[in-house]
Amino acid sequence: MSITTTSTETNSSQKRFTLGASKMSGNYAARKRKSQIMEGILFLAILLALTPLALILFEVIRRGASAMNIEFLTSVQNISLIREGGGYLNGLVGTLYMVAIASIIAVPLGVATATYVVEYSDSKLVPFIQFFTDVMTGVPSIFVGLFIYTILVQGGGGFSTLAGGLALSLLMIPIIARASEEVIRLVPDDLRNAAYGLGARRWQVVMQIVLPTAGSGLITASMLAVARAAGETAPLLLTALGAFKIVPELLGSPQAALPLIIFNEARGPFEPAHARAWAGALELMLLVLLLTLIARAIGRKTEAAI
Repeated sequence: MSITTTSTETNSSQKRFTLGASKMSGNYAARKRKSQIMEGILFLAILLALTPLALILFEVIRRGASAMNIEFLTSVQNISLIREGGGYLNGLVGTLYMVAIASIIAVPLGVATATYVVEYSDSKLVPFIQFFTDVMTGVPSIFVGLFIYTILVQGGGGFSTLAGGLALSLLMIPIIARASEEVIRLVPDDLRNAAYGLGARRWQVVMQIVLPTAGSGLITASMLAVARAAGETAPLLLTALGAFKIVPELLGSPQAALPLIIFNEARGPFEPAHARAWAGALELMLLVLLLTLIARAIGRKTEAAI
């Protein structure tokens, strides 16, 4: 009797195990199908997001490469929109000039702001700094140009390289600050605590531990702002204005820029000007790519030195 009972219980347990295994197998198959469906949806979303970028790159390269040559890269802007020939050398020099000025101003201020927000988070000023940084990030660039126009251009300085650089720096600071803030937060607290345990002061921890560790990320954050500044047109219309020659002066003379020349020639009805505008767009894209590669190389060397 006991043997029969034991056998019945064993069979019942095996049935329950079999049913449980089949249910688990069914649940696993269902979860796997859902996972595959979600992966497909995510892949489709990524594809849809990258398609406009791919089309833009294809069109710029297709149209710009045919018009870009040695003359375009080494000569200044053609005064006539109807004639062929001429180049954007004056715009390239002006863009590099103003972006360099903006970077000298914006990178230290943006990184310092992010460092203060993260490392001195107990300060009562931090919420206000974050609020104004968010506000500045969303301000239309034309308002920044209008502000510099009112303060500097109408104030007696006139259209100039400095005015354009200041306008671009105001656009770069909040971008660098917000991106750098996230990068600095990624530095492990163990590194900070180890430095404090060795008797280091807070400023020593920041200068010798935090910033070097976050160096490559800070360079990437800065390059995001540089790319934004290099392609800006609206603030330069009110500050730099544009020029048909290479302008070395910091004050007293309007300055050229690639976005300004592209804007002026693309809005006209003449095909030679349109061809130069496409070549200028390709040149601007390659310029940002080159600066990014240089910055990444510097970041890798910095990490290796650390």
